[in-house]
Amino acid sequence: MRCILMNKNVPVVEVELDDDTATILKVMKNYELDFLPIGIDVKTGIPNKKELNEWWFGRCIPASRSGITPALEQLGVRYSEQLLLRCYGLSLSDQYWMKPVDSELKWKNINFFENDFSDDVGNILFGRPVAEGIDLMSPCNTSDGWLKKKWVMIDSKRYLVKAGSNPYMQEPINEVFGTRLHQRLGCKNYVSYKVLLEGDIPYSVCENFINHNTELVSAVSINRSMKKSNQFSSYEHFLNACQRLGIPGMKEFVDYMLVFDYLMANTDRHFGNLGAIRNVETLEWIGPAPVFDSGTSLWHDKLTRAINPLEEMETKPFYSNISKQMKLVSDFSWIPFEELRHLEDDIKEIFMPTEFIDEERIEALANAVTGRVEELQDMALS
Repeated sequence: MRCILMNKNVPVVEVELDDDTATILKVMKNYELDFLPIGIDVKTGIPNKKELNEWWFGRCIPASRSGITPALEQLGVRYSEQLLLRCYGLSLSDQYWMKPVDSELKWKNINFFENDFSDDVGNILFGRPVAEGIDLMSPCNTSDGWLKKKWVMIDSKRYLVKAGSNPYMQEPINEVFGTRLHQRLGCKNYVSYKVLLEGDIPYSVCENFINHNTELVSAVSINRSMKKSNQFSSYEHFLNACQRLGIPGMKEFVDYMLVFDYLMANTDRHFGNLGAIRNVETLEWIGPAPVFDSGTSLWHDKLTRAINPLEEMETKPFYSNISKQMKLVSDFSWIPFEELRHLEDDIKEIFMPTEFIDEERIEALANAVTGRVEELQDMALS
């Protein structure tokens, strides 16, 4: 089938898609290449098909998603890529979509920011039965990550609901503690999380920080926007790419993020949950995306007896060694250590005992976070 890749109301390129696999087989015609997704190279006026496919398939639910195999069976598709075309590739993270060439569809009538969407896909992804006549028009079709997640509407607002993982189901509660930590650090650019309990199972809930005029551009795409020179580290390359694109405020933001992730013992700050926000109408950069997706932290999958604040754990995204990564922070003077003196009280308030987390674990987490603050203060004084 032939479709036009649209950025909201702007035609970008016409492509030929494989009906079965949703693969982009050929770029047929160019329209407004300035509106291409960031990071797709254009040579002799032709967008790179391989990179276009990587971006396109990066929108689909990964094969590693918890519970995806039985969910796909109930949804009636063989693999998650097939779900892309069931919702025209629409997302709640940007305004890109695939418009069939013979269609009169308009973005204003089908986008998920301004129109209702089905709960069917989200419920099935969470293992809940759905009656016959499943509606596949859902932004859940274009959600990434390995943990169960779904988009829901509450009072006309769009919220992302996300599960935790065994054995402690701790990630959703970590997000709430992260919200409190942002507040204590005086940060303004973060996503606020709450916990929704269904039975004893916690889920994190956050409002969408992208609207109908903006898009989230991941650091993956930002890095791809320019060729990396061997003389630059991944950290330098990322900041160079941001500077070249004209993204303001990224150096200071990364300083903050590294400090926050250190205190959270975050082991999964990768280039997919770091990025920037761009206006899709003017293509002007607004600035760094808020800190989000910090749940894979606080020793979430470690046995209680293995929680150690001084652990030389592996890190991301710039170095795998935490000591080396923290040396990238150029300024510690902004950190309000007085506000961090009683973080253990926040842990004990936020982490209520459940069937997954007991009081011994909460006490261990409280002590570990205190130790983390002390280590950070030593870094700041050295």
